[in-house]
Amino acid sequence: MTALPHLPDQPAGVAWPTREWPTGPLPAEVDRARLEAALDHAFTDPPAADIGQAHSLVIVQGGLLVLERYAPDHGPEATAQSWSMAKSITQALAGLLVGDGLVDIFAPADVPEWKGAGDPRAKITLDQLMRMSSGLAFVEVYSPEQPSDVIEMLFGRGKDDVAGFAASFPLAHPPASHFAYSSGTTNIICRCLARALRADGEAFAAFMRDRLFAPLGMTSASPRFDEAGTFIGSSFCFATPRDFARFGLLYLRGGVWDGARLLPEGWVDYARTATYQQPGCVEGPYGASWWLDLAGPGSFSANGYQGQHIVLCPDRDLIIVRNGVTPEADQPALKVWLAELAALFS
Repeated sequence: MTALPHLPDQPAGVAWPTREWPTGPLPAEVDRARLEAALDHAFTDPPAADIGQAHSLVIVQGGLLVLERYAPDHGPEATAQSWSMAKSITQALAGLLVGDGLVDIFAPADVPEWKGAGDPRAKITLDQLMRMSSGLAFVEVYSPEQPSDVIEMLFGRGKDDVAGFAASFPLAHPPASHFAYSSGTTNIICRCLARALRADGEAFAAFMRDRLFAPLGMTSASPRFDEAGTFIGSSFCFATPRDFARFGLLYLRGGVWDGARLLPEGWVDYARTATYQQPGCVEGPYGASWWLDLAGPGSFSANGYQGQHIVLCPDRDLIIVRNGVTPEADQPALKVWLAELAALFS
């Protein structure tokens, strides 16, 4: 197994951005002409034909905010949609409960629908759910023209109880044998965490604020819950781009914030350790609720529908947060754009 890149410490003398982001100049080695061309392409109006429309871009290097740009009608105080970046936030919540000794990610998940005698789903673990390897027959497509379990879960008959809806699916593959990206599995995790904490709805939201958002200074973070009181951790946690960057910094610093360890030792390494993917799998490499290698080997990222991204590059101590609207067909081109943008920073 390839060794994971070292996660950098906060540089001496650089304040943690719990209240305000410390700012700094662009590094001298950045090619300004190429950077401006990349930014102009991303923020053009009408939107670029290949990568869609950026609403915001925040770049942090060495713990300093070195660049931010916003489209008209957007700005530092405007919250952005997370979409599936919320899955990586859910992974952090699981880490908090692992640290509290309330959950074991390698034990069978606490899912009432799977407790019947002989139910083969009873062996599915939280680890397999986070790694999109549960084996559940959940179809993750985003076109209204195609049968879509994720659209039905979020906006159709599953919307009032997203975890119950997702847990109702049978196995299509033995657990851990097949990678298939699934928003349903993340919502099952969220209900498992609530059951372990014995708190849902507003009580679970308070846990999120007190244990994760408040320590980081993520004052804008706004999670959404279904009627059953489950955090819709697959898709819905609004925040400003700067606050998404704060969340990214927590992971780039290995789960430590301003001298305090928030996530268990090794939890971030667990997130960025590659998941088995069957031969022929066309989706990119994946860890535990984080995508891998978007901006080169060793990088990891929280990715969301329509081009929401928190990209972390440990070798460059770099964070890139991009929010906007990019059609699904243009996602590959956007990822190339992000990788090229990251490459400008050494």
